[in-house]
This record gives sequence, structure tokens and C-alpha cells, in this order.
Amino acid sequence: MAKKGFFKEFKEFIARGNVLDMAVGIIIGGAFTAIITALVNGVLTPLLQMIGVGDNGFGVLQIVLREAKVDAAGAVIAEAVVLDFGVVISAIITFLLTALVLFLIVRSVNRVHARAEAAKAKKAAEEAAAAAAAQPAPEPAAPPAPTTEELLTEIRDLLKSQKN
Repeated sequence: MAKKGFFKEFKEFIARGNVLDMAVGIIIGGAFTAIITALVNGVLTPLLQMIGVGDNGFGVLQIVLREAKVDAAGAVIAEAVVLDFGVVISAIITFLLTALVLFLIVRSVNRVHARAEAAKAKKAAEEAAAAAAAQPAPEPAAPPAPTTEELLTEIRDLLKSQKN
């Protein structure tokens, strides 16, 4: 078996339908994540600010490990070291919202497919029932052929009746 060229094999791999579907899914997923991120940052964070999480939303949920060092002129010498829990919480909310919306979409699509399959199965069953009803009833089966012994017995009886 001859070896395939690298580029030919790569072309076959890329041309498969599932790879293209995956690429489309990743692109749409990226755009969808942007929408969810905007929802979290533009709607949920301000709502959380109103109920008292803080003026900066999740930004106040952080621990400063080392303050920033600034010289006399106000230039930053060393950046502050901060554990920023707010960013993590925001990312978790974004993930959960994305997962919820995708779950609802997949669930809806699965229900539509299930209904379509049920309708297809029902139609096939109705067509099969109609085809069975349209065929004439089968003729009754012929009686089984007599065995050799039965034939010989019948012949003997006929011969006896003719001699008498």
C-alpha cells in the first residue's frame, strides 16, 4: 500500500464533515460567548452592584497580597499582586449562562428531532398497515401430501375392492 502524501492526508482530514461542523461550532461558540460576556458585564454585574456586592461589581472581591510600589514622581515601580476572585466569579457566571442556553438549545433541537422521528415512524406504520390491508387474503394452504405408506394402503384397498 502506497503512503499518502502529508498534504493529501491533511486535505482528506479537513474535508470530513465532522471537522467542518466542529469549526463552524467553534466560531459560533466564540460569538455566543461574546454575547454572554456582554450580558454578564452589562446586565448582571450592574444588578449585583445595586444589591450591594460593591461599587466595582465583582472587582471588590479580591485580596491584595502586595501593594503597588510608586516612586515620588508617581511612577509605578512594582505592580500590585492581587488575588482577583471577582474575575473568577464573573467567568463562572458566564460559563453557567452559556451552558444553560446551550442546554436549552440542544434540548429543543432534540425534541424537534424526536417529534420528526415519531412522525416518520407513525407514517411508516400507517403505510405498512395500508399495504397489508390492500393485499388479498392468502389462499388456504393445500392439505399435506400423503405419505408413501398412505398411498400404498389406498392402492391396496382399491385393488381389493375391484377383485370383489
